Amino acid sequence: MSNKPFQFKEFTIQQDKTAMKVGTDGVLLGAWAEINSKVFSVLDIGAGTGLIALMIAQKSNVEVIDAIELNNDAYEQTVENFENSDWGDRLFCYHASLQEFTDEIEDKYDLIVSNPPFYTSTYKDLSEERAMARHTESLTYAELLDGTSKLLSEIGSCAFIIPFLEEENFIELAKQQKLFPNRITRVKGTENSLIKRSLLQFSFTQKSTEISELAIEIERHQYTSAYIKLVEDFYLKM
Repeated sequence: MSNKPFQFKEFTIQQDKTAMKVGTDGVLLGAWAEINSKVFSVLDIGAGTGLIALMIAQKSNVEVIDAIELNNDAYEQTVENFENSDWGDRLFCYHASLQEFTDEIEDKYDLIVSNPPFYTSTYKDLSEERAMARHTESLTYAELLDGTSKLLSEIGSCAFIIPFLEEENFIELAKQQKLFPNRITRVKGTENSLIKRSLLQFSFTQKSTEISELAIEIERHQYTSAYIKLVEDFYLKM
């Protein structure tokens, strides 16, 4: 995968120091995560390059956007990308594990987002370099959701992107933390292909779940109108 900077419309992602490159999953989550007017603070768990936090900074007026990243290279890359953006005064990255962060921080966040590494689950897509990059620093879904529930404000929500095959298991683990799915969007490459990813947004409020599907392409490099609408504020060539 390329080490070249990835240029978005309003910010640039440097990715030469880390194997956690810009990918469709992160862009999907950053664009899809819903931010209501009551959100004061956001936390990105496992920043990678800072992509999702930067997307949230671009699309909202949220005053506090924190990120945590354990991997040394990824942490340095995130700090660099935050500092070089137009929103450096709102963005901060902590060099810590989720467990350390949860133990030390008393603040609660109104929105928590995470694009967790896939190899932590039964879905071991070991061909993905980005998954392998954090192999020694894994977070299980149970640990991720436990930490999220402790850091989330009463009125807050949390959003994730995971393999579709893990959706049922992830929702069950979330319910054990009293987190209930409010929105689900299932993503596939084309209309006729299998569902590959699940975008999930939870809160402590149990209500009817909004469920939808999103196809990315009509054919190779020809994108659906729904996908274009979702990401056009970010990608240069949309």
